[in-house]
Amino acid sequence: MANAQHHDADVYFVPHHSKWPFVGSIALFVLMFGVINWFNGSDAAFWLFMAGIGLMAYTLFGWFGDVIRESEAGRYNAQVDVSFRQGMIWFIFSEVMFFAAFFGALFYVRHFALPWISGDGQGALGNEFLWSGYVTGWPENGPKDLGGDFGTLHPFGLPLINTIILLTSGLTITVAHHAMVAGQRAKVLAWLGATIALGFVFFGVQAYEYGHAWQDLNLKISSGIYGATFYMLTGFHGLHVFLGTLMLLVVWFRVLKGHFTPQKHFGFEAVAWYWHFVDVVWLGLFLFVYVL
Repeated sequence: MANAQHHDADVYFVPHHSKWPFVGSIALFVLMFGVINWFNGSDAAFWLFMAGIGLMAYTLFGWFGDVIRESEAGRYNAQVDVSFRQGMIWFIFSEVMFFAAFFGALFYVRHFALPWISGDGQGALGNEFLWSGYVTGWPENGPKDLGGDFGTLHPFGLPLINTIILLTSGLTITVAHHAMVAGQRAKVLAWLGATIALGFVFFGVQAYEYGHAWQDLNLKISSGIYGATFYMLTGFHGLHVFLGTLMLLVVWFRVLKGHFTPQKHFGFEAVAWYWHFVDVVWLGLFLFVYVL
């Protein structure tokens, strides 16, 4: 952090001796060490994992807090703004690739692996070499129903409700953005608050959906490849919705404190970009996981 109260607008601001990369590295190490021990049945794994989560939260709040204070102090010029935009674009691109890997796995299993195993696909070995009499289908829970019988969620029930909720939230945050450009702070708070509420409602509906699927339909992570891909895709998306809602909440408090102007509000824009990305991913999930 620089000690100067004024910064030359022609000089690219570089913070001095930030501790946060070091603290963040420790947080990631403790977090992953906890996960590894959890997978191996260690009794202390849960507490190591929670310690890692706590350290990561401390890092994020501290690091972003410094960035907010530097921004409000006027230390960022147009070059820094461009860097932030490029960084956010690459971050969202990495998230696109993250979900593309899971969508790709789903596509590969349904259109290549299962026909190959059952002996129906081109170049298939035939099920006689793997499991005699095995006939695949979708949703799939393994040979001899090793994953147990399960039901699937009707796409035009809870999933459709959540689709409407997320699409509506995309509309409300767009209205909030237009209000920000127009300098209508009260309107920004109202529409941004509506987006936050819709985000929490989505998360609540998904939690209810999980409970219904797990208890009533016996759809679990162990329910073959279908259960694994279902919870992997929807679970990571739900995590992104939750984190995005927390980011919107931080932005809401910043607007309440008088941060941002109609000309300079990239902190708001970045979260809006992220939220629209979450909306688009859900549309893909709704189509390829629930409908098809």
